Formats: sequence, C-alpha cells, structure tokens
Amino acid sequence: MLMKFPGGVLKALTLSYDDGVCYDRKLIEIMRKHGLKGTFNVNSGSFAEKSGERKMTAEETKQLYEENGMEVALHGLYHRHLEDLHAPVMCYEVMKDRENLEALFGKVVRGMAYAFGTYSNDAVETLKRAGIVYSRTTISNEKFDIPKDWLRLEATCHHNNPRLFELAEAFLSPEPKEEWRQRPRLFYLWGHSYEFNDNNNWNIIEKFAEMTGDREDVWYATNIEVYDYVEAYKNLVLSCDGKIVYNPSALDVWFCDNGRDYCLKPGETVKL
Repeated sequence: MLMKFPGGVLKALTLSYDDGVCYDRKLIEIMRKHGLKGTFNVNSGSFAEKSGERKMTAEETKQLYEENGMEVALHGLYHRHLEDLHAPVMCYEVMKDRENLEALFGKVVRGMAYAFGTYSNDAVETLKRAGIVYSRTTISNEKFDIPKDWLRLEATCHHNNPRLFELAEAFLSPEPKEEWRQRPRLFYLWGHSYEFNDNNNWNIIEKFAEMTGDREDVWYATNIEVYDYVEAYKNLVLSCDGKIVYNPSALDVWFCDNGRDYCLKPGETVKL
C-alpha cells in the first residue's frame, strides 16, 4: 500500500512561520492568492498592547489567522529556550501558552515550533505530557520525506535557502512511472515574515507561491492537517493477510494498492 494525500495526490505543501508579527498579513495575502496554507507559531505572553506595533495584539492575531483559515500553534509563552528552564518553568512556558491560545481561538491547540529551534530530551517529554503532537525545529534537511519524529520535526528548508527554487522544482517534478518507485512528498517551508520586510525580498515568497501554488497535484495543508492525515493512514487496520482494510479515523484516507487508488471513508472497510 502506498499512502496518498487527499484527492489521491502524492505531493503536499505546508508553511510554518514564527512569532506572530504584523508582516504575517502580507505573507498570508500572498499565500491566499495562490492557495497555500500554513501554521503560525505564536508567543501568547508577548502580544502587543496596542495596534501598529511589530507584534500584533491578541485580537489582531485572532482575526488574521482565523479569518484566513490558518492554524495557530505554540511558540513558547515568552519565547524562551526550553532546555535552559527548570522543569516547572518549562511546563508553564508550554502549558500557559497553550491555555492562552485555546482560550483566544476557542480551539484545541496541539502544535508547536521550538523558540530558537532548540530543545532537549526533557523538553520533548514535557511536550508529550502537555498534549503537543508535533514541534518544529530549525533544522532543514532539504528532503521531502514524511516525518517520523514529529516532536523533533525537521523542515525541508528555510525560505532563504539558496537551493529553494531548485528544491521546489524537484518537488514538483512528475512521479516516476514505475509504481514501486513512487513516494509521497512533503515540502515543508519555514521562516519569519519579518525577514521579507527587513531584507526587502518579498519577491522570494511571491515567486515560491506562484511556482508551487494552485496546482491540482499538490495538497495544501496546515501542519496539524498533515500530522492528522499521516496518523490516520498509519492507524488503518489491516487483516492478517493485508487484503481487508478498515479506517477507524474520522478522515477520508487515500492509498494505492496494485495500481488502484482507494479512498477509504471514516468507519469504512474495503477488500483489496
């Protein structure tokens, strides 16, 4: 069986941008223009007190991300290195940020990006106990692999990577004709929207969005949507001979078996 993304495609694209700054407005405008989706990682302990600041107010944050269908995730209450904190403070940095964002958005928040991209094994264990299911580092692997360690999540690349467009071309290239060579691909882009402003290079994300957006062979998703979908596929229940498949999740799950595509509905069982 070969996992496919919603719609039966083999490519997925997601973005992850940090700090909840005013320049996210322009970034989201570009994303929406080309059909891209993503996740914005917020420090709820450092909202601006009034409009017009580099950071946004809590209400501005809620309005921007909610109205545009973007995921909001943790970035640490005060953007501190988790590995430097004593255990109780580390727990507070994570749980208070989660509590604040859930109260603001009225949704369960399960994702995160590590402040400064740094972490420790103790931090990972803290996130597990706090109900966080993924957390992005700042490591770029320049690959399109489906993540295996979601709490030490690596990205494909930062938008300033000199190979960005080379990687985008590789990502968009057609799948091999041979089924046994086909693999699902995930392009995971990260950064900070203020970098486009500070470096006067909005053209980079505009070109990337134009290049990768509005394609029928790509699924555009938030970080949590990718996580939930991959987990739904992993949790398919198979008979001992692999010929009967049951979907216990609440999501449609797509896969290919012996050259035939299947879309397994929630609660559905299919014989291959």
